[in-house]
Amino acid sequence: MRDVIDLRSDTVTLPTEEMLEAIRHAKLGDDVYREDPTVNLLEEMAAEKMGKEAALLVTSGTQANLVSVMANTKRGDAVILEADSHIYWYEVGGISAIAGVFPITVKGHMGVMDPKDVEAAIRPKNIHFPETTLVCIENTHNRAGGTIVTPEQIKAISDVAKAYGLKVYMDGARIFNAAVALKRDVKDFTKHVDNLMFCLSKGLSCPIGSLVVGSEEFIEKARKIRKILGGGMRQAGIIAAPGIIALEKMIDRLEEDHRNARLLAEGLAKIEGIYVDLKRVQTNIVHFDVSGLGVTAEDFISRLKQRGVLALTRSKTMVRMVTHRGIEREHIERTLSIVEEIVREINKERKQK
Repeated sequence: MRDVIDLRSDTVTLPTEEMLEAIRHAKLGDDVYREDPTVNLLEEMAAEKMGKEAALLVTSGTQANLVSVMANTKRGDAVILEADSHIYWYEVGGISAIAGVFPITVKGHMGVMDPKDVEAAIRPKNIHFPETTLVCIENTHNRAGGTIVTPEQIKAISDVAKAYGLKVYMDGARIFNAAVALKRDVKDFTKHVDNLMFCLSKGLSCPIGSLVVGSEEFIEKARKIRKILGGGMRQAGIIAAPGIIALEKMIDRLEEDHRNARLLAEGLAKIEGIYVDLKRVQTNIVHFDVSGLGVTAEDFISRLKQRGVLALTRSKTMVRMVTHRGIEREHIERTLSIVEEIVREINKERKQK
């Protein structure tokens, strides 16, 4: 049987051989005591890379977002989020259930909030209202299709937030995808936010981990909150070691994922019955609509799976595919051939009805 082409997410990436060797040879200590030299080095590298004072290794992107929201707010505060943001949709309501904050959602365009809408969402100081203290930006934006919030757009939102005394936090799970796609230094994006996180375990191919980055004061607060959430780790250098390699060697190769995503999107767009909004294919995520074929996304991905291609549903009629390390041009070409085969099969079934 042919190898499965797994396009569900860039979280399925496996560590490189160099990363596995780094894990074996990592110098270790107790990170709760701040004695793991490998973790300390990774945190220093992350802070420098993002142009911030300090960083904190956490277990996941979801934990990073929760730790960061809690470190930026107090219980009862209101937080402004883009309506389709990952924090709002996919993190089990943790910011309300655990952080105790109230989400105010703002519908953006391709994942980008209009500064005027952000300003309108800020609750005035009134005894009846929660105090609005934080604005969250997601970059790249998952549900919008991996779209980029440009440095200029971040600054415009930040200017509004600062005028009202609000903090700005960036869920930068795939921030390096944005930087590589626009050929900009990642600091161009981070300089307009107070703090942020980024993932090691997506396109950078690490097996686990994310980094929270910000001021020394913010990271000290985040460190204690991480402990409350059960995220204090001991010999965490085994996580940090591949992260060091990721920051040194895995960022520039994201461009290959973007090329493959564009190849996939353009190929899908040529198939009758499938719709792709090519404006949204800016990094490594491709969404395509199969409603023109008269089938559901669940039906379509079931047919894909039978032929060795894995994908996810984005909505009732929308399919999501994500490119990543391990997906080569030949896999994209094979996927397109399989999609064409499925479309022929569906059209034949429709004619027989």
